[in-house]
Amino acid sequence: MSSIDLLSIREQFNQNQILLCFNGPISRSLIEEIGKALKNHLQAEQALPTAAMDVFGVYIELTQNIRHYAAHMAYSEAEGSATVVVARSDDGHYQVLAGNLVELDDGRALCRRIDELSGMNKAELKSAYKTQLRRPRDGNERSGAGLGLLDVARKSSRPMTAKLVETGAGRGFLSLLAVI
Repeated sequence: MSSIDLLSIREQFNQNQILLCFNGPISRSLIEEIGKALKNHLQAEQALPTAAMDVFGVYIELTQNIRHYAAHMAYSEAEGSATVVVARSDDGHYQVLAGNLVELDDGRALCRRIDELSGMNKAELKSAYKTQLRRPRDGNERSGAGLGLLDVARKSSRPMTAKLVETGAGRGFLSLLAVI
């Protein structure tokens, strides 16, 4: 194993105002524990209660989506790993960035959906959310990129962004960014 310069990583985290960073296999209990740590950190930072709740909600939604996708695809623990970063920007906003391995077709479809949502204003997002909420759910249908993603878009102060980087073998690494 090569030498890891932990001080350099710490300095980079501090420079980029990274509050939380995780990389690895993700389980429901781990999502909960990291969520508790995030809540505590936001309280210690005296974040506005609404901002803290939105950051927490977005973190939960994105990480649960990753976990559910990996389980649905029957990915191995390594394939189902998540990378999650929560940072504070210089202008006082919080950035929640989450990424994972996906099938290219799924990643492209989600990127198209994010682009679609990014073109909507707050009123259009609210209307789309209400429409999705009233739509009957089919128990057999996969529900990705539905109500939860609309909720993230509504909580975001800027349009969400998505990036898909091909990794080979029909897969890619999908990153989603929400700014609160």
